[in-house]
Amino acid sequence: MDSTTLLLYVIAATAATITPGPTMLLALHNGANSGMRVAACGIAGAALSDLILITAVGCGLGSLLLASEQLFTLLKWVGCIYLLYLAWQLWQAAPTLSSTASTRDNNNGQGRAAFRRSLLIALSNPKGLLFFSAFLPQFIQPQASLTGQYATLALVTALIDIVAMSAYAAGGHHSMRILTRRALQRINRSCAAILVGLAIALSLYRRSTSQ
Repeated sequence: MDSTTLLLYVIAATAATITPGPTMLLALHNGANSGMRVAACGIAGAALSDLILITAVGCGLGSLLLASEQLFTLLKWVGCIYLLYLAWQLWQAAPTLSSTASTRDNNNGQGRAAFRRSLLIALSNPKGLLFFSAFLPQFIQPQASLTGQYATLALVTALIDIVAMSAYAAGGHHSMRILTRRALQRINRSCAAILVGLAIALSLYRRSTSQ
């Protein structure tokens, strides 16, 4: 893959990534409520999902999803239900203003939970796989090694996501120092409302829009 193609991919992928989505909202929530260490675990889960999804596209699973109405519908409704479940959790969550000792004690369990949530929310959303299936081939050069190109794009995508989610998490973390508990609760519930909106949008999504 030549440097010009890679640069174009970085620009396009960055533009697509910075739009707030479920994993970005979780990074914001984790940063505000649990600190940067827990947020980093969530970010790692989302980055791993990029590697898995792009590997799946390289293996042809994106084409399978496009061809199978049943598989697409199943995965779509699993994604909707999981988004609504996360929205309910965020709506119910009590904001936690900084308590260093308790945060340190709970970091391991919270970090594992954040990692799982971010990983599952990306893998259960068929739009991600369909997006990569339509988006990545535009930057693939058939005459070069496909494996190497997909591996490069997977790593670049994961790095872009890490940078963007880190910015969201840092914004949430710093807001914790200046906002009241009520304001943090509003942030949680705003994120929950956006997740509900994304679940509704996903429920209306059709494969034909990606073709």
